[in-house]
Amino acid sequence: MRPTQQLHERGQSLWLDNITRALLTSGTLRRYIDELGITGLTSNPTIFDHAISQSNDYDSAIRDKLAAGRSGEDLFFDLALEDLTVAADLFQPINAATNGIDGWVSLEVSPTLADDTAGTIAAAQELHARAGRPNLFIKIPGTPAGLPAIEEAIFAGVPVNVTLLFSRAQYLAAAEAYLRGLERRLEAGLNLMVGSVASLFISRWDKAVVDRVPTELHNRLGIAVAQQTYRAYRELINSPRYGRLANSGARPQRLLWASTGTKDPDASDVLYVTALQAPFTVNTMPEETLLDFADHGQVGEMLAADGGDAEETLARFAQAGVDVRALATQLQREGAEAFVRSWDELLECIAAKRDQLVGAR
Repeated sequence: MRPTQQLHERGQSLWLDNITRALLTSGTLRRYIDELGITGLTSNPTIFDHAISQSNDYDSAIRDKLAAGRSGEDLFFDLALEDLTVAADLFQPINAATNGIDGWVSLEVSPTLADDTAGTIAAAQELHARAGRPNLFIKIPGTPAGLPAIEEAIFAGVPVNVTLLFSRAQYLAAAEAYLRGLERRLEAGLNLMVGSVASLFISRWDKAVVDRVPTELHNRLGIAVAQQTYRAYRELINSPRYGRLANSGARPQRLLWASTGTKDPDASDVLYVTALQAPFTVNTMPEETLLDFADHGQVGEMLAADGGDAEETLARFAQAGVDVRALATQLQREGAEAFVRSWDELLECIAAKRDQLVGAR
């Protein structure tokens, strides 16, 4: 049994942070499901930008959509939904077998809506309806403006992948939005089986402080924040408040480790996968990291439910001059800005493809 499959047997879901048309048509994603234990998939604008710009796999579909008068964001969402609905269908048996716990794919609303709560809600509902797949998450950032949109989307029955979370406090705010949405559904007599995950970004912490802390603290901040957040997560899903919802049919909003590819060339290529082995969580990882862990990863001690040595480690960062709370706010803001840049680059990529294809006629 591969290490990835062993980890799945220990209670952690492994998802692929990638999608391309070739991944689907070649049977590679099907093989990852069968042989590596992959049970879900996430996407983002950068992934689609690379998929479209670095291949000709989308050219025929783009030509057809241009002929039908599609352009810009509309054309992109057409392409993305074509890929993600195929992926969703591949994961549907897993989704059904786990009663909606696993087997999900994710699509992001336009990052330009990050400060537009009403626009985010409308986009989330429209995209989910267009997909027509019950196991498709709509990604909404857990920013201050995104939190009310998360609550409203959950209340409307739209499954949500809360993205751009960097700290325990940001995670708890997102979890609160999820719980409020479910509690409103309970009061309204609605079904509480509305899926959600809360995505905590890991590696960006260590990249942000690499030049500010002693060598012995390198590559430890992201893991410590994850440990601290995991404790809060385990406490929440064991709380009476959540228990009341669970008794009425709710499922937990699972904690998801995102940005788990190693950035430091001197560190292990499976650093964060190894450190963040934890039941009741999801790890979505780049394709290279997935293959590396399948090849030479090791399944070992699970993350401690009480957070282990997180507080001690975070205290050492504070002594080194790192204000973790302020840095979390900065990372979330920078992440939102980076998502907008990636979105702009994606639309530029589609425009360049359009010009290329039109010029080739």
